[in-house]
Order: sequence, then structure tokens, then C-alpha cells
Amino acid sequence: MKAIVVNENGGPEKVTFAEVDAPEPGSNQLQVAVETAGVNYLDVYHRQGALPAPFVGGVEGVGRVTKVGTDLDPSWVGRRVGWLGAQGSFAETVVLDEAKAVAVPDDISNDDAVALLMQGLTAHYLATSAFTIGKDTTVLVHAAAGGVGRMLTQIASHLGATVIATASTADKRRIAVDSGANHAIGYENFGEVVQEITEGRGVDVVYDGIGRDTVEDGIKSLGIRGTLVVIGAASGPPPAIEFSTLATKSLSVIRPSIAHFTIRPGELSWRAEEVFGWLREGVISTSIAARYPLEDTAQAQQDIASRALAGKLLIDVAPSNA
Repeated sequence: MKAIVVNENGGPEKVTFAEVDAPEPGSNQLQVAVETAGVNYLDVYHRQGALPAPFVGGVEGVGRVTKVGTDLDPSWVGRRVGWLGAQGSFAETVVLDEAKAVAVPDDISNDDAVALLMQGLTAHYLATSAFTIGKDTTVLVHAAAGGVGRMLTQIASHLGATVIATASTADKRRIAVDSGANHAIGYENFGEVVQEITEGRGVDVVYDGIGRDTVEDGIKSLGIRGTLVVIGAASGPPPAIEFSTLATKSLSVIRPSIAHFTIRPGELSWRAEEVFGWLREGVISTSIAARYPLEDTAQAQQDIASRALAGKLLIDVAPSNA
């Protein structure tokens, strides 16, 4: 099969388009013919060294089951499924544990499913579990025009929160406002701006996927008993936080992972069904920024790292009937 292989950790030049053996399913595993794969910051982190090379890249996609391993019902074959967290998704064939498979309803397209899996489910657990947003909540969402940020803004607005969004350009700030943000601001001195907007109260929660460049001002943005939710490090690892800094306002810090918020039985399917329902109801929407053939995956990783595009990046692996 054709696949994207990272033989050495490093820059995008380490991403190679290669021919490799197709994986076979083991016990309680599904073999899937990949139709559409999703590009995530996690792919860049893996390439840079978070996952030791060599490996086949990609963790998310949609396709049809072609074979099942032992202990699984053969009726899985032919069904369309989506997944997140299955390494090797930038390939014509992937193998994943049954527990990571999400049944994709007929009325949900491949594009929408891929756009909702990693990013939509991440936004869901951030808004409902890592911190519980309610109608009296004031939230600060960084990178609010990006995949997770945009959906998180939509969900927070739906749940009745007051949303302050940050984005780097006027165009991206307009996207944030269109997604439901009450205020859209730039990054310069945003901690002071947030305090002005909230009349000195600060926000209840900060969602930060940027890291090094924003964490310190994010803490300044929080009100008493506020929570900093660190969900990424696009600008680099965040600095260490002194406990004494947290004590000044009884602050909390959490660094959650979607793997831990979909680990309980039924949790993944519950989140997926709720997110699919929100899409049908118009609570959230998807936005496809760009799509690439499998052989151009290195370019897709460069584009997502540049933060120049607003929306989901897709890899078209094989023709789809969905």
C-alpha cells in the first residue's frame, strides 16, 4: 500500500511517500480502507520527535472496514467508520482497535466526520468535562478561528457562555465573531484587555492551545477560582508555573488529553453522537480550509504549522461514495 512514512524525526523533509506492507488486524481490531484522513498539530509533534521514528503518520480518518480480526463480528465489514488516535492513518489501509471506531451515520459526509472527530470531540470534552461551561460562564478561547477554537466558541456560545476570542488577524477575528464570540481581540496585551472587558473580574476559564507565548497573560486573564486549560503548544512548550502564582486567586491548571476523556466505556460514542447531533441542529459547523492528495502530506503539515489557514485540512486518500 501507499503510505506516508517518517523514517527520522525532524522537519517536513522527513515526511516520505512510500510503498509499505498493508497491516493485518489482530484480536479485536478492524482493517479499514482509508478514504479521507485529517491533519492535526499532533502529526507535527509526532514528526518532530514526540513519537520515535520510524512510523506511518496520521491518527485520524474515515473509511470502510475491509477485514476484522479474531473475536469480532464479521458484520463490521463494509461499514463506514471514523476514528481518532489510530496511528498510521496517512495510508491506504489502517488497523485500529474496535474501541476506537465510531460508526458514521449515513447523513454525515466524510468531510464533516473527519472535521468533527479529533477537533469536534476535543471541543466537546473541553466544554463539558475538562471544565463545565454554563450560562454564567465567561471563557477565553485562543486561536478561535482554528478547528478546535472555532467549534469550542460555537459550543460555548450554545451553552450560554460569554466568549472572548483571540485571533491573529482581522479576518480571523471576524470568523470568531461569526462563530458566536461576544468579543474578538488580538494577542497584544490580551491579559489587560480581558480584564477591561470583564471590568476586572477576569474569566472563569482560558483554553490555550498556543503555549509559550500566551500562558502567562492567560493566567492574568483569570478571575478568582479560574481554570487554565492547556490543550497544546503551537508556539512552544509553556513556561513552568509557580504554585504561589496560582495561590493568589485559587487558580487551577489542567493539561487534558482526549485519550483520557474517551477512555470510559461508551464515552467515545456518546461524545460523537452529541457532536453529530449538534451539526444537524446547526449548533456547530465545519470548515474545510484545504485538501491534499496523500503524496502532499508534508505540505499539509507545513500549512497547519504556519497557522495561516482557518479550518480543517484533509488528505484525500481514496475516492469516496459518501
